[in-house]
Amino acid sequence: MTIDSTATPRTATDLLRVEDVSLSFGPVRALRDVSLTLRRGEITALVGDNGAGKSTLVRCVSGIHRPNSGVITFDDNVIHFHTPDDARNAGIETVHQNLALVEDLTVWQNLFLNREKVYGKRPFALLNRRAMKRDAAQMVSTLAVNVPAVTSRVRRLSGGQRQAVAICRAASFSSKLVIMDEPTAALGVQETAKVEQLIRRLRNDGHAVLLISHNFEQVLRLSDQVWVMRAGRCVGGRRTTETTGEEIVGLITGTIAA
Repeated sequence: MTIDSTATPRTATDLLRVEDVSLSFGPVRALRDVSLTLRRGEITALVGDNGAGKSTLVRCVSGIHRPNSGVITFDDNVIHFHTPDDARNAGIETVHQNLALVEDLTVWQNLFLNREKVYGKRPFALLNRRAMKRDAAQMVSTLAVNVPAVTSRVRRLSGGQRQAVAICRAASFSSKLVIMDEPTAALGVQETAKVEQLIRRLRNDGHAVLLISHNFEQVLRLSDQVWVMRAGRCVGGRRTTETTGEEIVGLITGTIAA
C-alpha cells in the first residue's frame, strides 16, 4: 500500500474523495471518470441498475481492484491499496452481501477471524480465548441488538443476527468507513428494521457508511447523501433531504439530467 500524506484536503468534512477514476477489463470500460465524495459521520448511498459500476467502484475503494487512472483520497491521503488488508489497515471495512462469516465457528471466533489475540511470543504464542470472548461480548453489547451469546455458532443465527455480527466485526476495529453491500436484501421487515437501527448507530458513533442498495425507500430513510451510477459513470449526486425517489429513478434511467 502507498499513501501520499502530502495530499491537500478539499474540505474538512470529506473522508473519501474519488476523482476521475476509470477502470477497464479488456475492452469493457467498467468505470468512466467517476468522481464523488463521502463525508465524515454520514451515511452515503450509492445507487444504480445492475451493471452500473457500483460494485466495481467499491472494489477499487476496498483494495480489490486498482484503477487504471484517477485519484482516490482517504482521510486526506492519496491511497494506492494493493490488497483488501491494506484498506482494512487504513480504516475501511466492507460488509459483503454474503457476509463472509464461517458458519461452523462461534460469534467470537468470527469477530476475531484473522485478528486473533495471543499471548506469549511467536512461534510459541497461544490463542488468548478468554480475552477474545470477553472483548467480543463487549463489542456485541455495545453495538448489536438481539445477538445471542458470543459462544453460539453462526449457523444457528437468523439472517438479521448474522448481519449484526458482520456489522459488529466491521465497526469494532478502528474503522473510519464501513461499506455495506445490500445489507437487508434477504431480510424480513422486523430484521430489516433492526439492521437499519445498527446502521444509524454506526453514524451516530462517528463512522462514515457507504450503503449500496436497490431499496429507494431505505435509501431515503437512512442516507444523508445519494450518488447515482449509470453505465460506469457517476451521473449525479443529491442531498437526501433535497430529492425524491422519483428524481433518483429519473437519474438512474436518464430521464432526468444531473
